[in-house]
Amino acid sequence: MKKNIYIYIALASFGFVACEPEFNQPLEDTPIAVQSSGIADFSTYISIGNSLTAGFADGALYRDGQENSFANLLANQMKSAGGGEFNIPFMPDNIGGFKGFEDIDFGTRFVLDVDTQGNQTPSPLSETANNDIATRAEGTSFNNMGVPGAKSYQLLLPGLGNPNNVVRCPLRANPYFARFAQTPLSTIIGDATAQAPTFFTLWTGNNDVLSYATSGGAPEEQCDGSILEATNQVGTFSLDLSTATPQDVAQAYRTVANTYGSNDISDPALATTTIALIANTLTANGTNNTRGVVANIPEITSIPFFTTVPNNALVLTAEQAAGLTGFFGLYANITGNPNFAFQFNEGPNRFIIRTVPTSETNPIGDFRQMTENELLLLTIDQNALRTEGYGSARITPEIAGILQTIGAGGTFDPADVPKILTAVNAINDEDVLDTTELEELSAAITAFNTGIASVVDANPNIVLYDANSRLKELSGGITSEGITVTSEFGSGGAFSLDGVHLTPRGNAVIANDLIEIINSNFDATLQPVPVGSFNTITIRSN
Repeated sequence: MKKNIYIYIALASFGFVACEPEFNQPLEDTPIAVQSSGIADFSTYISIGNSLTAGFADGALYRDGQENSFANLLANQMKSAGGGEFNIPFMPDNIGGFKGFEDIDFGTRFVLDVDTQGNQTPSPLSETANNDIATRAEGTSFNNMGVPGAKSYQLLLPGLGNPNNVVRCPLRANPYFARFAQTPLSTIIGDATAQAPTFFTLWTGNNDVLSYATSGGAPEEQCDGSILEATNQVGTFSLDLSTATPQDVAQAYRTVANTYGSNDISDPALATTTIALIANTLTANGTNNTRGVVANIPEITSIPFFTTVPNNALVLTAEQAAGLTGFFGLYANITGNPNFAFQFNEGPNRFIIRTVPTSETNPIGDFRQMTENELLLLTIDQNALRTEGYGSARITPEIAGILQTIGAGGTFDPADVPKILTAVNAINDEDVLDTTELEELSAAITAFNTGIASVVDANPNIVLYDANSRLKELSGGITSEGITVTSEFGSGGAFSLDGVHLTPRGNAVIANDLIEIINSNFDATLQPVPVGSFNTITIRSN
């Protein structure tokens, strides 16, 4: 089983604006103008999706994050326009995580530490997780149906919430859904529609590409120790929804679930079919005339997890540049491969990445310098980048001595060849998204969003939230009530310490976007939430 990808190390200093969760102007005390639902009905609002909907933040699902999800913020505004209660499957505390799952991605939340050198480091809480999948969330039914980790097709997958199938390997069920699924064979959409929603938001498909991206497109280790290559759109999916029975749908989704690896990019036709089926099911209730908003998928370049660590941060002095150039020149001569004769200059240089791993049959492997567009992941060991030659070569005093001998006109001892060959310290595949992987991701996201747009166009009761365009705007900043929120990691205010999920302030931006869309399309008069009243990231208190 692939281990937790959220393992953070020391980061370069940022100008963080952080505080403990608090509200300068509590939402319930905010003066609210007369609000109405227009042609919509907010009496039973259901939010469906994944971690972004659930309020996941800082690498975990915890209570404060759930309370400040965009869905809950939106529901609070709806209450003044006829909205009912919005029940959430709350985690028991603000620690997050699950007991017994330390080796996979169910750890405690991150807070910001500052070490003695001034490096600001997102790190997990020292507390032990209290939550157990055997303990159900308090409540009988829930309006926030956001399930962290769920892919689009899993919203229709029977048994995803079976607590007996939440085992380490293979992970056949989702522990977050297991906390509140109505029955062991429930589907997410089944539990949602059983509540006869009158209004819904649907934001799914993110995880269908995100798992591939956050793994760097790297192979996935299976339970038997074998390796499954992460690929783009393995398999295809087709199902005639006009003639399919519920049993047909269930079997089709079971087949898909058994076909895909956890890191694979889903077939866009699968996601489109899923979203169409969910939207059509939810809006089929003619009595209530259910309406909703469907969001599309942001490009990964809108997310600081992929854009924070520059790929040209190999900053060298003139002496260091000459040393590395000399080393790789020697390496090229020894291996007989002139492509290894990289040139380095004083100042910023691009890192070296490995394209073919070393093995017994290929002890050299292959590597090259990064190109301008390629991305390093936030979870890369940045301390190793700064201090251990990661991304270039590990020039030990012994290697430096060999270079000096050769530079002085001497010859190298053949016994030194293995030392030179193993000195290359190229960045591993799982720490980088290369050009091919980025092209695969971009093509998939474009196809997903084209399909989502077609679903919305075909259903008069739903409208589109272009989350893709909106999150792109965050790079330049979005200003609300004098508060500017950007996607810059740490200091921008929009993204939490995992670099993927939103802060309460970022969720407030999304909630206001949805309010604007609802008002414009359904003649409602919901009032926006005060973005500046919501916190961003949390510094560990001493």
